[in-house]
Amino acid sequence: MKKIVILALHLSAGGTEKAICNLSNILIKKYDVEIISNYKIGEKPAFKLDDSVKIKYLMPDLKPNREEVKNALKKCHFIKFFKESFKSIKILYLRKKLMINEIKNLSCDIAISTRLLYNNLLGKYGNNNIIKIAQEHNNNGNLKYINKVVKSLKNIDYLMPVSNNLTKIYKEKLLGEKTKCIYIPHSLSTYPETTSSLEEKNIISLGRLSKEKGFLDLIDVFKIVSNMHPDWKLRILGEGIQRSELENRIKEHELQDKVFLPGFKNDDEVDEELKKSSIYVMTSFYESFGLALIEAESYGLPLLAFDSAEGPKEIIEDGKNGFLISNRDKEKMAEMINKLIENNELRIELGKKSREMSEIFKMEKISDEWYRFIEEIDK
Repeated sequence: MKKIVILALHLSAGGTEKAICNLSNILIKKYDVEIISNYKIGEKPAFKLDDSVKIKYLMPDLKPNREEVKNALKKCHFIKFFKESFKSIKILYLRKKLMINEIKNLSCDIAISTRLLYNNLLGKYGNNNIIKIAQEHNNNGNLKYINKVVKSLKNIDYLMPVSNNLTKIYKEKLLGEKTKCIYIPHSLSTYPETTSSLEEKNIISLGRLSKEKGFLDLIDVFKIVSNMHPDWKLRILGEGIQRSELENRIKEHELQDKVFLPGFKNDDEVDEELKKSSIYVMTSFYESFGLALIEAESYGLPLLAFDSAEGPKEIIEDGKNGFLISNRDKEKMAEMINKLIENNELRIELGKKSREMSEIFKMEKISDEWYRFIEEIDK
């Protein structure tokens, strides 16, 4: 049986981390799978992970302390600031050193890097007999970042970008290089038997409460919607450093009884939330792929997103299963949401198409692509 090792930063909440868990659940059905994670954040992974998948935490008692450093400086607690800064240097040193030691001693058939950080280390220190794969989970269209990824691929056998569009870009960049570029989509963790009725007056969005997700814009958009449809509600699932700022924006718009931030939800809870929702809205400035979008799609929800994010453009077909809004136009976004609220037939039509389009992301289909790739792989 082939052994596959996946290198991870952590297994807490996040799109990359959910993708790692989904992939591990696919691979464990045919192979021996181990995740080597720098940090242990929480007692268990944030997402469902097969019990047969082994996890090795390199720094179980240490975790990133960036916020502690920032808060100490902000409050002018200089002694604490220097202590936390020294601790941060120690953490970053150990993060690299311990992962290098693990990579040097890898005993497996395939190793998968899930961060730019690990591509260089895997290529430099990994045994030449191991098939080395770099998964790229970011897609912000930044040419400088793309060039950094290409530079990190020395001695890497395969690059697996997160989207079809990004795969085309990297293939051009890697012409004549050793590294082969292939695309296998992310998968759904489950495929629901029943979809949303699209009758509940709920709009939903999922993601880390941080600036890049654009949730401040979403609250502004919903204020416009609420003026026309005061009986509708917005739920933003997730946790993060922007919570207080979002709460303040909700108060400014006097939406405390209409916009809710229920925090991080596990897979089962997210499923229930999607089932009770009728429209999914994404306002990210950039998004690598959008696992939450395909989850909402599988429940038959019509989807809306700003086209400033690359990921949604591969999931949403404008006018078919949802709408893509140009120029981050909040008025236009609100107009299209109102259109879906007011037109039940359109909401049902787009929701039905969403469900149909989500089938390509079923775990069974993506599993077959992975198994075929692994069995045909050659050095």
